[in-house]
Amino acid sequence: MADLFDTPPDPSAPAPEAPRPLADRIRPKTLGEVIGQEQVLGPDGPLGAMLAAGSLGSLILWGPPGVGKTTIARLLADASDRAFVQISAIFTGVPELRKVFEAAKLRRGQGRGTLLFVDEIHRFNKAQQDSFLPHMEDGTIMLVGATTENPSFELNAAVLSRAQVMVLERLDLADLERLAQRAEKALGRPLPLTGKAREALLEMADGDGRALLNLIEQVAAWRVTGNLDTDALSTRLMRRAAKYDKSGDEHYNLISALHKSVRGSDPDAALYWFARMLEGGEDPRYLARRFVRMAVEDIGLADPQAQTHALHAWEIYERIGSPEGELALAQTVIYLALAPKSNAGYVAYKGARAQAQKTGSEPPPKHILNAPTKLMSEQGYGAGYAYDHDAEDGFSGQNYFPDTMKRPVLYQPVERGFERELKKRVDWFAKLREQRKS
Repeated sequence: MADLFDTPPDPSAPAPEAPRPLADRIRPKTLGEVIGQEQVLGPDGPLGAMLAAGSLGSLILWGPPGVGKTTIARLLADASDRAFVQISAIFTGVPELRKVFEAAKLRRGQGRGTLLFVDEIHRFNKAQQDSFLPHMEDGTIMLVGATTENPSFELNAAVLSRAQVMVLERLDLADLERLAQRAEKALGRPLPLTGKAREALLEMADGDGRALLNLIEQVAAWRVTGNLDTDALSTRLMRRAAKYDKSGDEHYNLISALHKSVRGSDPDAALYWFARMLEGGEDPRYLARRFVRMAVEDIGLADPQAQTHALHAWEIYERIGSPEGELALAQTVIYLALAPKSNAGYVAYKGARAQAQKTGSEPPPKHILNAPTKLMSEQGYGAGYAYDHDAEDGFSGQNYFPDTMKRPVLYQPVERGFERELKKRVDWFAKLREQRKS
């Protein structure tokens, strides 16, 4: 029990400094110390060239989390002798922005510029983004925005026209290893991991440097004897969930990869991207709808059963749900990837829409119009119509396009799958049509 007469702590004494996170302790002091992003920061990279020429302008840093966007912005402020001001689009409204701009104007009047770093800039609405424009143009601020979303879709054209987009990439395993070595140097000891466990730790970070440093801090805090193997590491650490935003860039990137793998007849790659989307939490119903689209758009009449197969898999999923229903979808991925491909029907449809837009007011030829009234008969409706069932080969060869329209060729089947048979029919009817015409 403490003595009641102990001397109380001196309130004027400085409080003990809280331990700094590892990520803060090893934060780069210069741009040359930044790990990764050589394609942007290197001597031949756009940022390196801008700094060398002393012509640094407003920027949008686009890349996944944990690749150094905030660090680069801070170092750019140091390199260009500007005050660094950081705000987040999530927590900042118009009143706060006004204060930031006023402070930047005062700073400018004193001879110093301001680098305004806006995290999650894509979360600002159009009016908020527009508020940056006059201050960017008169040099009050140099805007550096950070975003994980495609700027083309999320940022105003006016902002993009005044800022250069820098694409930052996820850190590869070599970059992460360099980061781990830097962390070990700061810690003063190596991580207690076997070689395989170390590789597993780097993979857990999934290209995110900040995530790796957080994992390293956890590992460094363990009191263990010897080195942990992969199984022991996996038991102590939860694997990070894959980065996946069902409404963001990653969603569209992965569905594009899946669709193109199917179109490219690669079942293994298609299954991989299908699994990646499921692991990220994608709704299997969305994937089922896309499989039907793939069957219609990329396989078409080369294998008419593909559409039926995709629809049946969707129905199976709806009836039995996850996880068993996902197997039906996985088998559909394989079927679609290995099916013969043809977009002839898709191309024909788009061609027909284009022709319809071009000749939208042209009436059908009168011989294929019905004449339910005497007046219509007198006007020539139905005159000269040849009933195909009465014609030789069940084919009259009459013209069914508007009289003033030159006959287009819209459907051109390919020599793959069932469309081989359809091509024979198309060619046969074209031959008969020429014979009947003459």
